[in-house]
Amino acid sequence: MTNPYKEKAWFKFLSNKYIWSLLFFIVWMLFLDNYSYFDHRVLDNQIEELEDNKTYYQDEIKKDEAQIKQLKNPDQVEKYAREKYYMKKDSEDIYIVEFEGDTIEKK
Repeated sequence: MTNPYKEKAWFKFLSNKYIWSLLFFIVWMLFLDNYSYFDHRVLDNQIEELEDNKTYYQDEIKKDEAQIKQLKNPDQVEKYAREKYYMKKDSEDIYIVEFEGDTIEKK
């Protein structure tokens, strides 16, 4: 008794050892390998996130460098100390006024 499907095109295609080898290779590379496609997707997303962090921190460094340049001026140091740390001269009084629903961030 012979196989009735032996002459069908799909049977010849599926019984080909090269097709099975190719399918095994594809499955292995997509799911099982240490360097699988899905692992690369996760790593690519992490790389994008780190690059975004890098640009953010580079911008922050530029802002800090500009602020350091400004603080080399004694007048700017005094202004910064008054605004940031509420420092005052001995003969001055400071009043801090806060409004309800104020949108300014408190640090």
